[in-house]
Amino acid sequence: MQIHCFEDLALSRKVLSGIEEMGFNSLFPIQAQAIGPLLEGKDVIGQAHTGTGKTAAFGIPMVERLTPGNNGVQGLILEPTRELAIQTAEHIRRICKYTAFKVVPIYGGSSIRRQIEALERGVHIVVGTPGRIIDHLKRRTLKLGRVRMVVLDEADRMLDMGFIKDIDYILSKVPVERQTSLFSATIDQSVLNVCDRYLKNPEEILVSKDEIALTQISQHYVVVNPRDKFDVLCSILDDQPVERAILFCRTRRGTSKLADRLRAKRYDAKPLHGGFTQSQRNFVVNSFRKGKLKLLVATDVAARGLDIQGITHIINYDIPLDALVYFHRIGRTARMGGEGTAITLVGYGEMSELNRIQALTKTEFEELEGNHTLHREPVKTYKGVCADCGDECEVPFKPDRNRPVYCKTCYVQRGPPVVRVT
Repeated sequence: MQIHCFEDLALSRKVLSGIEEMGFNSLFPIQAQAIGPLLEGKDVIGQAHTGTGKTAAFGIPMVERLTPGNNGVQGLILEPTRELAIQTAEHIRRICKYTAFKVVPIYGGSSIRRQIEALERGVHIVVGTPGRIIDHLKRRTLKLGRVRMVVLDEADRMLDMGFIKDIDYILSKVPVERQTSLFSATIDQSVLNVCDRYLKNPEEILVSKDEIALTQISQHYVVVNPRDKFDVLCSILDDQPVERAILFCRTRRGTSKLADRLRAKRYDAKPLHGGFTQSQRNFVVNSFRKGKLKLLVATDVAARGLDIQGITHIINYDIPLDALVYFHRIGRTARMGGEGTAITLVGYGEMSELNRIQALTKTEFEELEGNHTLHREPVKTYKGVCADCGDECEVPFKPDRNRPVYCKTCYVQRGPPVVRVT
């Protein structure tokens, strides 16, 4: 029997009521493939990105298989960041709205006393970050001796952030006889090592890296002179139907500088980078989440864990040097099956990076239509002869014998051969 909707699954009426109230109808691929094995009690390895419905994929079986009448923590979900812990806990609360389950997020940067009080009142499912979970374990305010189901969510990011020893410690406190599932955007050897250590004959639900599809995201690029990049960005923001957008920069300094320049032009923008305190970060993220802030200028590290609905545009002000980073960036739009737009500003000499990204995603980017490449201020140019087509062209530098000149069309076409991803 093929599974197309939640009614095709053997779910209780209470859980179905919660799902219906969330507006879910048809299943996303990860849900259609993972929920069945998890309901059967199997361990599962799932490759899925944030925003593809994976929280429901492991949350629904957890609510179905655990027993609200039994006291004590029965379900444990580990997340790499506080934002993901909060979002996942809220998602599962909505799934189990019509049941007696109690779900509590446990994370650093907030009152541990309130968390202790919540745990003392009784909890069935804990969603937490490794550091704060360990804090509670050592205080003996959290006991995991009755845990029946464990989920390692965003496993690749937890490993990148150095949480492997924390995961080892936490799982040493959980019964060996349990159901364990692992979800990760990428499945590399380090993730597989964790699977080998903690999962038993898992069902594998994997998507090969070179089969990544981004059909719901419209991807564009603009070739820019680096000194005109800001003016081109402003033109894009004025012309595009931007409701909420994340603008990515490579550095903290670049992030703050761009946000300042945008505010000076009366754009609603604020920066977010690793130099922020937790309270500063919370303020900016919450403002963006609630729609009080239109433009979030962020570094890759600062944007980790952000899962916010309603982001219409991702703008790569600085093209990422790693093609996989591009994939994670633009995955923050087109959430839950929606549509989104990604625009990358490509400076002279950066076409090789763009080609690598296109090779990874197996998609062709379209050059953004409009006058976005026109200079807002006169820029001195020099005449030269294109080394490829022989046509006369203008370039923003003085030609010399040791530096070949290319017209814009030939320059774009001269990108290196497409990189084969294996």
